[in-house]
Amino acid sequence: MVNLIGQEQVSFDNDPTDTADKEHILAAIDIGTNSIHMVVVRIQPALPAFTIIDREKDTVRLGDRSQETGDLTPEAMARAIAALRRCQEVAKSLNVEQTIAVATSAVREAPNGREFIKRIEAELGLFVNLISGQEEARRIYLGVLSGMEFNNQPHIIIDIGGGSTELILGDSHEPRSLSSTKVGAVRMTAEFVKTDPISNSEFVYLQAFVRGQLERAVEELKVQLQPGEIPRLVGTSGTIETIAIIHAQEKLGFIPSPLTGYQVSLKEIKELINRWRKLSYAQRAVIPGMSDRRSEIIIAGAVILQEAMILLGIDSVTLCERSLREGVIVDWMLTHGLIEDRLRYQNSVRERSVIKIATKYGVNLEYSDRVAKFAVSLFDQTQGLLHNWGKRERELLWAAAMLHSCGHYISHSSHHKHSYYLIRNGELLGYTETEVEIIANLARFHRKSSPKKKHDSYQNLPSKKYRQIVSQLSALLRLAVALDRRQIGAIQQFKCEYQPNIMELHLHLQPSQSDDKCVLELWSLDYKKDVFEAEYNVKLIAHLDPADVAIVN
Repeated sequence: MVNLIGQEQVSFDNDPTDTADKEHILAAIDIGTNSIHMVVVRIQPALPAFTIIDREKDTVRLGDRSQETGDLTPEAMARAIAALRRCQEVAKSLNVEQTIAVATSAVREAPNGREFIKRIEAELGLFVNLISGQEEARRIYLGVLSGMEFNNQPHIIIDIGGGSTELILGDSHEPRSLSSTKVGAVRMTAEFVKTDPISNSEFVYLQAFVRGQLERAVEELKVQLQPGEIPRLVGTSGTIETIAIIHAQEKLGFIPSPLTGYQVSLKEIKELINRWRKLSYAQRAVIPGMSDRRSEIIIAGAVILQEAMILLGIDSVTLCERSLREGVIVDWMLTHGLIEDRLRYQNSVRERSVIKIATKYGVNLEYSDRVAKFAVSLFDQTQGLLHNWGKRERELLWAAAMLHSCGHYISHSSHHKHSYYLIRNGELLGYTETEVEIIANLARFHRKSSPKKKHDSYQNLPSKKYRQIVSQLSALLRLAVALDRRQIGAIQQFKCEYQPNIMELHLHLQPSQSDDKCVLELWSLDYKKDVFEAEYNVKLIAHLDPADVAIVN
């Protein structure tokens, strides 16, 4: 049994080799629309469990974007940079060995969001992973599971952020439904609340709009419920925590510790909303448990919770203090093989997500699997000789190989460009935004032109390192596709023989059928080898060996 429950004693480049043998101190930072949160934990692999040793929060309001352009404003970015610098100082004082940072709705949607991420890396040396709405929901699910026992019963999780609201249905195992809707406390306040106190007409319109936006996500979630199942609603985020704190103070006279497990009914939420909406920002701010900045957005946040509960037909919500930040930590533990029981399915979330997308777009899985095996075999046999990429890059190459032909779903013509679009918008789970961008670019450049600065997709990559990954690995993918040119498995296996003294790489190919001369495969290799040769500065020479000669890789 993984001891992740109730432990409140509780980038892309990491690949520690001794993860399972020692304790680790990690920090997870959530760059949200309203606030920047950090949690610092001590991971105990032997249990495995993590102990929360510090929490930090700073309200920076990245969601206060330019009304004309939608850009993050200079003021908001400056506040965020300052908050992140403070987080780094705290992390350093606690001997944090690795900081994992993720950015969500505000940065995801802003036209200058990627530039902001580059600025953070340049000024602070902090790499930020931009994650999709569904990936955010998946990690929220992991965070909640680490703090509550579901007992294999269906639970709906609602996380109300500044820019989006995530709805998740799960039962201790794989999430049945993950959704992210563009209704958040900051976004709705900015768009619909112009009076103080809020006028009746604005309040009614806010309710109607929120309900309309949530309807589709709620209906999709309900479809995943089995007949007779009655799920419990679990709420996370600052909005719901504030509601629970104020409710507890008024009802009990104190705030339970921990607050996880505290329940508030729909009726009581409606009563709080009706009372608060008659007050100004300043009047709400003096309510015990209500911060100044929260008082500005609490009406919109509470309305989102109310309307979601009405649509779901659920009359109470149970608070969970864990969410995305803790989910980032759990995801790290899963990635590094520290959790092996009821969350073990998450270890293969990437693989299953790729297969799901491939199936959705009609990819021939038998063919794509052969190409993927060829690609990773080329990767493995040339590792340390022609390149020094590691496990993570190998996984991205595999995913791109599995999905490289999905663009045929749209059209055979320029299908490599369509593959890029489908992968970028396919909601691959388990991957960061940068990793999805790399996979999409690898598929984009598996044929036709090699990646160049003039290509927008290539320029979208955040740094020279990631462009180099695409340039080098797409050259391998081109050869892997050529090796199955007829898509019949004509090549059984191959061996790479590198001759550094004369800068040649010999491919010894073994056909599946002894009488097959593999003319088309040899022609395709010869046709596609130019990009590979230019990228690795070697001459590629292919040989067809007899089918009865064993090749030892």
